[in-house]
Amino acid sequence: MGKFEINTDKAGKFRFNLKAENGQVILTSQGYTSKAGCENGIESVRTNSKDDARFERKLSKSDQPYFDLMATNGQVIGTSQMYSSESAMENGIASVKKNASDSPVEDHSA
Repeated sequence: MGKFEINTDKAGKFRFNLKAENGQVILTSQGYTSKAGCENGIESVRTNSKDDARFERKLSKSDQPYFDLMATNGQVIGTSQMYSSESAMENGIASVKKNASDSPVEDHSA
């Protein structure tokens, strides 16, 4: 089973990572000004990751595939790492779908 980890960044903002069972980060959030906002973001991942249409598949400027998970209001909830191929990116999306719904939350924020 994967897990969500809440951390604070250098600017004091709260961020979460969704990690797969192997510990690899599969989704990273934006920065939130409050822990409550960050926790709401995690709940949004749980809800929106069930719908494949919420995953926007993209290419970076260096032609590396990655994806954004979008909320119903069009905001980005989380962004993936860069992948070496489209199939690797699709595996990443499948991993988010698999891990998001029931993964525990670990709070490492200061």
